[in-house]
Amino acid sequence: MMKVAVGCDHAGFVLRRAVLDFLDGREDVEVLDCGSFTEDKGDDYPDIALKVAHAVASGEADRGVLICGTGIGVAITANKVRGIRAMACNDVDLARMSRAHNDLNVITLGGRVVRPEQVPEILGVWLDTPFEGGRHLQRVNKISQAEGAALCSQVNGRTVIFNHPLVQHKVGILRSRDTGARQFRELVQEIA
Repeated sequence: MMKVAVGCDHAGFVLRRAVLDFLDGREDVEVLDCGSFTEDKGDDYPDIALKVAHAVASGEADRGVLICGTGIGVAITANKVRGIRAMACNDVDLARMSRAHNDLNVITLGGRVVRPEQVPEILGVWLDTPFEGGRHLQRVNKISQAEGAALCSQVNGRTVIFNHPLVQHKVGILRSRDTGARQFRELVQEIA
């Protein structure tokens, strides 16, 4: 079962209801509701975005859905958290490609851009599209390296993050052109 953290500010409050209704209707999803629980302007989007981003980055949730007026502010904020890849996907094509090519783990929606009746199609595609890996995994790894995050690998269709410095060191040796076949096999065995 996939756990999805959901959060919004006041501008995303109405669309939040459509998101929660859609997710509650899926048997393969458990929701972690991070608010906002009122339409008042009391919750700033950075506060909510950070709650959801930290839930995903820590593994408390597998993915996140954030909503503000445009989806832009919450995406910018969520991307400040190491290991988060977030963007505004206010249509189906962006939702599909964000998963297939970028392994997006937080989708952001614009409460003033997306209509509630669009939510099932956009989120359905985003939840159900697998990450293609391959050349795209190399690119996601480069993003992770640029932000100082751990190296990523794909295991059983899931992206696994290796946080331990020793594992990162050994993976670095594996990638070296100077690593021979015997040393490569030994390192793979040690990491496994």
